[in-house]
Amino acid sequence: MIESIITPGMGVNCYLVSCDKTKKAILVDPGAGGKKILDWIKGKGFEITTIVLTHGHFDHIGAVDFLRKELGVKVAIHGDDAEMLTNPQKNLSYFTGLTIKLQPAEILLKDKQELVVGKMTIKILHTPGHTPGGICLLTPEGLLSGDTLFNGSIGRTDFPGGDMKQLIKSIKEKLMVLEDDLSVYPGHEAVTTIGRERKYNPFINGALEC
Repeated sequence: MIESIITPGMGVNCYLVSCDKTKKAILVDPGAGGKKILDWIKGKGFEITTIVLTHGHFDHIGAVDFLRKELGVKVAIHGDDAEMLTNPQKNLSYFTGLTIKLQPAEILLKDKQELVVGKMTIKILHTPGHTPGGICLLTPEGLLSGDTLFNGSIGRTDFPGGDMKQLIKSIKEKLMVLEDDLSVYPGHEAVTTIGRERKYNPFINGALEC
């Protein structure tokens, strides 16, 4: 099951990906509003095993240390974004006045790595471009695309570490090979599908020169 809550500030979609059979779950991108997220989790009755981050920008990581302590869990991020958790300039919070500096992640993810959550397996897809260590999570119920792919758009590449050509390559080689009817749960805004983005997304269908 994939459920979401919109976090305060930048409107990040924080996801709870759970195994109904075992009531185990992972929490993805708790960007802000830790107490609100914690109350939401408690109301669901799932055991959180890991906090997984799709990338290291401040709007996706702000509530991590609070929830890591409250839930007693480890944090996972791709190795290429690991430094962003501890460096306010790299996670961009320095430029907003927030200065978010977290404890290091305990788990460094790699491309094609599999996470076992109860009886469910989640595959990590390394999709650099928005950030060097950006990832998507392929679950049995859909793709969590972080800030790699949006409904009708793609992630920004004008931040440090961004690369438009690399992002397009990641999307075409890692995501556009998936089934058309696969639901896509992005880091911001509305849910879409691979087929819809293949057909209508101007960054993918050639309508825009990248």
